[in-house]
Amino acid sequence: MHYRFIRDSFFGRVVYHLSGHQFFSHKEESSDYIVPEIYLKGTEGANFSKEENELNSIVSNSLSSQSEQTILAADRIIVDWDGEDDPENPVNWPLYQKAFFIFEIAFLTVSVYMGAALYTPGLEQIMEEFHISQVVATLPLTFFVIGYGIGPMVLSPLSENAAVGRTSIYIITLFVYFILQIPTALSKDIASLTVLRFISGIFASPCLATGGASIAEVLTDPYAPVGLACWAIAGFCGPSLGPFIGSVLVVKGGWRWAFWFQCIATGVCLLVLTFFLPESYGSTLLYRKAKRLRRVTGNENITSEGEIENSKLTLRELVVETLWRPIEISILEPVVLLIHMHIAMVYSILYLWFEAFPIVFMETKGFTLIELGMTYLSINVGSFLGAAIYVPIVLHAYTKKVLNNETIVPEVFIPLAIVGSVCMPVGVFIFGWTSVKEFPWVAPLIGAAIFTIGAFFIFQTLFNYMGMSFKKYLASAFAGNDLFRSVIAGVFPLFGRPLFENLKTDKYPVGWGSSILGFITLGMVAIPVLFYLNGPKLRARSKYSSL
Repeated sequence: MHYRFIRDSFFGRVVYHLSGHQFFSHKEESSDYIVPEIYLKGTEGANFSKEENELNSIVSNSLSSQSEQTILAADRIIVDWDGEDDPENPVNWPLYQKAFFIFEIAFLTVSVYMGAALYTPGLEQIMEEFHISQVVATLPLTFFVIGYGIGPMVLSPLSENAAVGRTSIYIITLFVYFILQIPTALSKDIASLTVLRFISGIFASPCLATGGASIAEVLTDPYAPVGLACWAIAGFCGPSLGPFIGSVLVVKGGWRWAFWFQCIATGVCLLVLTFFLPESYGSTLLYRKAKRLRRVTGNENITSEGEIENSKLTLRELVVETLWRPIEISILEPVVLLIHMHIAMVYSILYLWFEAFPIVFMETKGFTLIELGMTYLSINVGSFLGAAIYVPIVLHAYTKKVLNNETIVPEVFIPLAIVGSVCMPVGVFIFGWTSVKEFPWVAPLIGAAIFTIGAFFIFQTLFNYMGMSFKKYLASAFAGNDLFRSVIAGVFPLFGRPLFENLKTDKYPVGWGSSILGFITLGMVAIPVLFYLNGPKLRARSKYSSL
């Protein structure tokens, strides 16, 4: 493992501070480091002997090229990277380090994301133990998903504060989530179980809301969509792995073992990431560099852009940025609102299937609980197929053109979004009308896989479209999307079984219920078509758009 990954990890930073900067130090703190001349302005005689100052002045002239990116603003010296090829810049990490970093974020995503539905195979046991209905037993799932949406409203802006950064948020919230699994597994009633799940959802949310941002920070713009697609596979596989693993745990040890397993899984993840997950947020890395240079040179004029932003941020601005702007953009920006609606529908159907799959495969086809859990892996298959199709297309349509310095507009992603929008209703209709005894069990699973392929396309293309269109307010747009889709998707499982039960016929248990969802998703095809035909006009009218 590269020294940087340990040095800039949560563990490394704690040891660094506790040791008085003796361990896991940086190049600026080494005895043979030559301070560039730009950082010595106004420091003559400060913390240096005469000989040291003369030596720094002579040698720093030859090193001035390293600090071409450093900007002098009035009496402040704003620290930047030491040239475009600075190895401390995450974008310049070697490929194997970037790959390992993406794996770590994906590992974190799967570890906490599978916790959403991990306990759902044990619903009947919970209903029997707590003497409650199925709708009430589903509340812990609902509130966990809603917690996903609320958490980023505070934690995402906090992670973009230069003094805090990404890694600290990931580790601290993961630790709290890990601890919360213990009282959750020991819950004595449905009220405590629901409340603990809601709090757990809040602390599980950072990787889902800012994981994509972390990955984008280590990749150059042309390859960012490819890296995000690789991470998105974890986002799709996590929720479907939950019922699969949970079914085995419930059969062998009871519903409480779902949470003990979650405790073990997140504990392993916490151990690995505490020691090996480095900071990737550029503003935080430069913030720390500025502090080191001030300490070494004694020059209090040295600062970073992140420090300047923090000094200007008032309480009112903080509240607006954190709580109001995501809601404002979601409501007043038509493009963002339509994207939120489309993605919320995708998310909702994925969680609604936690109610539909048991009706189809246990009640209709006579599967055991573990066999039922395996059927959710069709979502994994669909996500891998979606990625296998998406990546080559985006490399040709986006990456290749950016590398050739061709002009790219956000609508480059929309044709694939239209394809995904068509795949979704096709998959839902196949799932609903083949879920009968006469059809083989694989038929509805093919429909689920086709839907997942379309869902993968929609997530990737519309997020990239929104990212290109609203760069300045990207954090607010994504935080609003997370809140919007999580709240809507969270309540869907509550009426999922009544929806299918009230519309079922003797032959088709989920046919008409699925058809309602299919017709809604069919209507959603108009959204990417609208973007393709009128995207530039919509952005021109927007006060938030970057283009």
